[in-house]
Amino acid sequence: MLMNVVMVAALLLAVSALMLCWPRQMKAGQQLDRKSLFAEKLALLKDARELGELSDADFAIAAAELKSQFLAPLPDAQQLQGRSTRSGLLAFGILVLMTAGVYALTGQYRELQHWQQAQDNLASFGERALLGKGEALNEAELAQFALALRTKLANTGDDAVAWFVLGRIWFSQGQVPESIEAFEKALSLTPERTNLLISYAQALLVEDSEENVKKAAKSLGVVLSKDASNIDALSMLALIAQQRGDVKEARAAWEVLLTQLPKDDPRYAQVQQQLAQLGSQPQMSQQQASQPQRSQQQASQQNGETPAGPVLNVTLTIPQAVADANKDATLFVFARATEGMPLPVAVQKLTVKAGTMQIRLDNSHSMQSGWNLSAVKSVTVGARISRSGSATPDPTDLQLKSAELSLSATPQSVELSF
Repeated sequence: MLMNVVMVAALLLAVSALMLCWPRQMKAGQQLDRKSLFAEKLALLKDARELGELSDADFAIAAAELKSQFLAPLPDAQQLQGRSTRSGLLAFGILVLMTAGVYALTGQYRELQHWQQAQDNLASFGERALLGKGEALNEAELAQFALALRTKLANTGDDAVAWFVLGRIWFSQGQVPESIEAFEKALSLTPERTNLLISYAQALLVEDSEENVKKAAKSLGVVLSKDASNIDALSMLALIAQQRGDVKEARAAWEVLLTQLPKDDPRYAQVQQQLAQLGSQPQMSQQQASQPQRSQQQASQQNGETPAGPVLNVTLTIPQAVADANKDATLFVFARATEGMPLPVAVQKLTVKAGTMQIRLDNSHSMQSGWNLSAVKSVTVGARISRSGSATPDPTDLQLKSAELSLSATPQSVELSF
């Protein structure tokens, strides 16, 4: 695009130069014609004098008159030439302004300025994002940071840290497929880096295809082979097993994870809730564990538990016609912060069915550690029906959301209807 603008500017300047030069060439030709005509008429007067048709006095008067006729238009011609030159200069100025206007309208100048600013702030962005120095980056600064990282990768070649950070930025912005690609490039350079493997698995689970779930499980397996007590890996493996319906494996993972957490850790209560949802607590006897499963709320009440953090009780109504038109679709019910990252702070993936559904959203449904309902002040609650089953929204998806809701310590109710 920049090359196109330069070519257009060069063409406009060439045209302006032609406009300035062409009138001068025309004027020079006209001057030559006038001199030839004057010489021809003067020669006729001389011939007439020599033949005796004109006296010397008459010849002098006629020659003077001829000279006055030739010289009289000269000042006008000079003025015309001056005006032509000024007109050419004016046209040149207009063309320069037009070139600048085209350049500005294409956005190249603003983009170049934006790009330069990103390059200048790369180091400070890195310190704020990675080392926690100063204020957290806002969305505009994150976009500039991503631009600077892409430029760095284009100029210096592959860099595992740059790809990893770029992947984290894209994931926080909801660009999940792009973040997966960035993590994969980073893994090709550093295949056993724990935080990279965790982030990669997290992004894969958001996309939630069968192939991606397998890749995520493999990635988490590498982490646990190096660190069997890794909390993030254990929690994600437990969720994978739970989604697959493997209650035994999920319960085992949650119980191992519970032993790794201090009781005052907010995640401790979340793990207890997950175990309650499976219908068993680690301290139960085998006889109790063999009893029918209870609902999460019943288990929490019987164990004297209260959910940690805000709770949203969503009542969602799906008409029969909508359910019939989306029989094989996936339903996502989520809460998204009104400020900060676009990544949902809580989400549930469900099957589409007609009627009224009761869905609970709490801190156990967060997608990223530390980014949950307790981390934000207000949210909007939404529901999306995805025919592809992908966590990445598609323009064809049916979607709705609530008004802004300020979170509180007491459970709150939200009603949505397609």
